[in-house]
Amino acid sequence: MSAPLVTCAGVARTFGAGPTAVVAVHDVTCVVAPQTRAALVGSSGSGKSTLLHLLAGLDAPTAGTLSWPGLGGDHPRIHPGRVGLVFQGPSLIPALTVADNVALPLLLGDSPEADVYSQAVAALDVLGIADLRGRLPEELSGGQAQRVAVARVLAAAPALVLADEPTGQLDHETAATVMGALLTVCDERSAALVIATHDPLIAEHLTEQWHMSDGALTAPAAVLQ
Repeated sequence: MSAPLVTCAGVARTFGAGPTAVVAVHDVTCVVAPQTRAALVGSSGSGKSTLLHLLAGLDAPTAGTLSWPGLGGDHPRIHPGRVGLVFQGPSLIPALTVADNVALPLLLGDSPEADVYSQAVAALDVLGIADLRGRLPEELSGGQAQRVAVARVLAAAPALVLADEPTGQLDHETAATVMGALLTVCDERSAALVIATHDPLIAEHLTEQWHMSDGALTAPAAVLQ
């Protein structure tokens, strides 16, 4: 049996201290297995984004332990590209073209430069926006920019894709395109996928639903340890 990509044991994240402290994530214990297809659902402020950032290694817990045994056992920052995170808001670099934005993580990850731009354009093509590769972010609509952000993650072929409301600013047709691309690429590469969403139409595309409320996570017994 393959090792879990991520394990959380009693993980918590508190911001601030004293009477003004905010507990964003509370006592979360879970496993992200290889090829997971999970919707992380809950209302705004329930802790979904904070949990994704913890799973991605972008933030550190204030209690509990996180490990990435199925990703080589190292923190994700040691091996850039093994975990891909699609942010909720705009995340493109204004001075770079669309193709450069998608290619940048590949260049930082020491991919052969000869292959980088072909990988970037291929990822854009999956999202149906390869024709935008020469544009700057300021020339894109909000929906186009979000698809570029998704392409940037998929181009790096991560073992785990974490997406924070990736369709929240998209119309239904574009949202369906983004979801189809995420699922298709993750299936092709046997990658795990966890999507934070409050949209039941998005959640129904995934085989598992993890529910968050007031920072606490509930999920099927197979997911929780």
